[in-house]
Amino acid sequence: MNKKFPRHVAIFPISVVKEMTQLTARQIRYYEEQGLIKPARNEGNQRIFSLNDIDRFVEIKGLIDQGVNIAGVKAIFFTKQHHQENIIPNQRDRSMLRLSERDWEDLIEKYRTDGFSSS
Repeated sequence: MNKKFPRHVAIFPISVVKEMTQLTARQIRYYEEQGLIKPARNEGNQRIFSLNDIDRFVEIKGLIDQGVNIAGVKAIFFTKQHHQENIIPNQRDRSMLRLSERDWEDLIEKYRTDGFSSS
């Protein structure tokens, strides 16, 4: 049996996610509360996570470690989602969709130093 396991299938309990990401249970719950992650729930209503969820936690942790606040992380994920889906919700977001790697680095630096504001 040499099949790859689908990355989107939720199978990991929070204890495994904590070990794999070096996050606390409180951080994991907080990121869920902030809408950054949406874990599946089992029949006992316990959170269960996929490999994709774990990747997202690692990405969140990396941004936080770089000094990006939660609002900045949300803005980056929002921009990335719309970029990937090629959705242009309004004129303001249009300029954020054509970002080079350097632009992403500048965006992260902006959120690290200035935080996020809607202006």
